[in-house]
Amino acid sequence: MSNYNLDDVIEMAGGDDDFVKIIVQTFLEEIPPDVDSMSEAIANSNPALAYQFAHKMKPNLQLFGLNLMDQILLIEGWSKGRERETTASDAGEKIAAKVRLAERELKNDFEL
Repeated sequence: MSNYNLDDVIEMAGGDDDFVKIIVQTFLEEIPPDVDSMSEAIANSNPALAYQFAHKMKPNLQLFGLNLMDQILLIEGWSKGRERETTASDAGEKIAAKVRLAERELKNDFEL
């Protein structure tokens, strides 16, 4: 059981394995640094910046089936004053942990 699901990626790529690999590589290049930046923004009590990174990552996290939408919404809610910083911090940690697992699995599965 992997921490990601490529059904939507494969569908988007029209079954083109090379294109799937490019999408995976792009995910691996962009998302882990964005997660780090979002986590740093949360740690620095910067809800506006955390929101920008969380919002930017949302489509990719969905595309890879990471089921982190609830956590993204908590961070977005924090930026709008609807959630506490500790809630956003917990959500950020869950996102970071799951992305790290998916990153390891994707690198292994695609021999990257």
